[in-house]
Amino acid sequence: MAPAPVLCIGSALWDIIASASAPMQRGGDIAGEIRRQMGGVALNVALALVRQGQPAVLLSAIGNGPEGDALIEALECEGVDCRFIYRSDDPTDSYLAIENPDGGIFGAIADCASLELADEKIFAPLLDGRLGSPATPWPYRVVVDGNLPAALMAGLPGRVEFSDCQLNIVPASPGKADRLRAALAGGGVTLYVNLGEAEILCQTRLEDSKAAAQALLALGAERAIVTNGDQTVCFSDGATTITLTPPKAAAHSTTGAGDVFMAAHIAAGGATAESRLQTALEAAASHITRKIT
Repeated sequence: MAPAPVLCIGSALWDIIASASAPMQRGGDIAGEIRRQMGGVALNVALALVRQGQPAVLLSAIGNGPEGDALIEALECEGVDCRFIYRSDDPTDSYLAIENPDGGIFGAIADCASLELADEKIFAPLLDGRLGSPATPWPYRVVVDGNLPAALMAGLPGRVEFSDCQLNIVPASPGKADRLRAALAGGGVTLYVNLGEAEILCQTRLEDSKAAAQALLALGAERAIVTNGDQTVCFSDGATTITLTPPKAAAHSTTGAGDVFMAAHIAAGGATAESRLQTALEAAASHITRKIT
């Protein structure tokens, strides 16, 4: 029997990534390479899931123009279910980043205006019978990213659409991490963050990923998975706490690594907590060391 699809809700856009030939300095103007690729947290997670054999349905807002058509065509070629995406008259969203030679991000800007403007419209398939209804809410895994409007994020656990699902939330960026605080208060949320995002959520400095995971449980998360670059990563649900060190990897590009980590952790399914975490770390390492084309 085929596994139930994971519903991925949030940003779907075009990434413009500039890879610098030398470490960037403020005001610098140097040689490098610029590429366009599919991006957005929800899109990245959905794409990584289907590449691992796990069906995924994407809910997002994508423009009606040629840029949006090309994005949906590329996603469908990869096997992502795009039938329920809201097609907007606004431009397709985009993300611009500059990466240093070690793959780390020097700076980035996310333009998710169309997703913000779409607001409740992207949830329509969960209410009108296409993917669910108030009487029969979606019963499987859901991934929601923090690019959704702050008001939508705050009300997630209390919405009927998510009353019967396994809800997984990821901030999307440190700048949007605080949007998740209210969502945690409703309980039942599995949270994926890095250490910096955990500190923003908890409004305090945290020693390491283990301390962060424990603080997030106290804040209301049912499970917390906290990464910290090449330092230890931690999974905790209160009863079980596991810390592992990521494999050593020479990064070419870190963009989307957290999304690949999350997808691999979800797709690992019924494996032990430790093996799921190890699988996710190996997937992220493979992603950051891949040859960029």
